[in-house]
Amino acid sequence: MPETAPAPHMRPVEILLVEDSEPDILLTLEAFEEARVPNRLHVARDGVEALRFLRGEGEYAGSPRPDLILMDINMPRKNGLEVLREIKTDAGLGSIPVLMLTTSQADEDVRSSYERHASGYMVKPVGFENFLHAVRAFENFWLTFVRFPPRL
Repeated sequence: MPETAPAPHMRPVEILLVEDSEPDILLTLEAFEEARVPNRLHVARDGVEALRFLRGEGEYAGSPRPDLILMDINMPRKNGLEVLREIKTDAGLGSIPVLMLTTSQADEDVRSSYERHASGYMVKPVGFENFLHAVRAFENFWLTFVRFPPRL
């Protein structure tokens, strides 16, 4: 009998966090360590590094394809909107859901994100407890109910 892949809910969800703020990275790592759904959180500290990770270039050769990308907008070298555009126009990456996770509440950033086919836009809450509550809500929807595209 052929071996079958584990059910999607039994394998860890691969998440790529694209964030340049070290305190926000640490906060996100801590919040996801407490998540009820198994996950592996990878970090890219700017848009250039994120694209290298996604394309498996250099030190990221063999990196896993993320099931979901959480991305800040305001980053050095290449901002989140530029990276989002590149992801969504790349045939090999375009099906990965991208959730913008940012401090920006600017209508133009929200509009630009959705015009570039972001899957969602979430403003980072202030304070660990508020952030943890937001991660729980995120987890309940994105990691429990959403079905991700199959990994290639």
